Amino acid sequence: MWWMYTLVGVLALIAGVALGFFIARKYMMDYLKKNPPINENMLRVMMMQMGQKPSQKKINQMMKAMNSQMNNTDK
Repeated sequence: MWWMYTLVGVLALIAGVALGFFIARKYMMDYLKKNPPINENMLRVMMMQMGQKPSQKKINQMMKAMNSQMNNTDK
């Protein structure tokens, strides 16, 4: 009978770890969508630090590329 309790305990542990992983993943994706890790000003500063003169067109292209990449990872 003790093996049944052990089996139930192990299965509950595996289910809890899996459920916790998916809940944490969903939470982080929502957080990053609401608070993106980089914005236009940060991108402009990074480009200037690399010695490039950032044009608005180039910044828009890079932001669009990052946003499309972020949206592709959601699916």
